[in-house]
Amino acid sequence: MTPEHFTELFQGALYMVLIMVCAIIIPSLLVGLIVAIFQAATSINEQTLSFLPRLIVTLLALMAFGHWMTRMLMEYFFNLVEQIPLLLF
Repeated sequence: MTPEHFTELFQGALYMVLIMVCAIIIPSLLVGLIVAIFQAATSINEQTLSFLPRLIVTLLALMAFGHWMTRMLMEYFFNLVEQIPLLLF
């Protein structure tokens, strides 16, 4: 296995993780921003008010994108398994 192959595999894995994390984190960040603006406008400083909506949106994002992320992981793993004979020789 040459360093170029390892670098390509590692780059693909990092890109996949980045996409998967963004699919979960970005909706949570947007809801957190909206709640923070609401709290600033109304002078409500309750920490649980910002935590619960972000938790719910994160769980909903996991439910919505879970099948896609599992399929993406499986395709990457199958691709790695198919490349094993090519990388050994």
